[in-house]
Amino acid sequence: MYHRAADGAWWERFRELLDGQNEWPGPYLFKFIVPRAGLEDLKEVFGEHPVVVRASTRGRYVSVTATMEVGSSDEVISIYRAAGQVEGVIAL
Repeated sequence: MYHRAADGAWWERFRELLDGQNEWPGPYLFKFIVPRAGLEDLKEVFGEHPVVVRASTRGRYVSVTATMEVGSSDEVISIYRAAGQVEGVIAL
């Protein structure tokens, strides 16, 4: 979905897509896959907000899902940017 080194134009296109497909404030579903070693770092991105964690078959990776009430596309982008700092994370 995104790359850590995405340029400003990419994020602007993503913002336009978010604004075109969502109403703010509203719920937004975040889904990530991360190596097990990065789980705690990724959970920190969501603070106290509950997340659902599921381990892969071999247990080396986990999926992290959270539905959050967000006020704008900027909030969504902020979460993606913070998650992008976690080593090995993949946004779905």
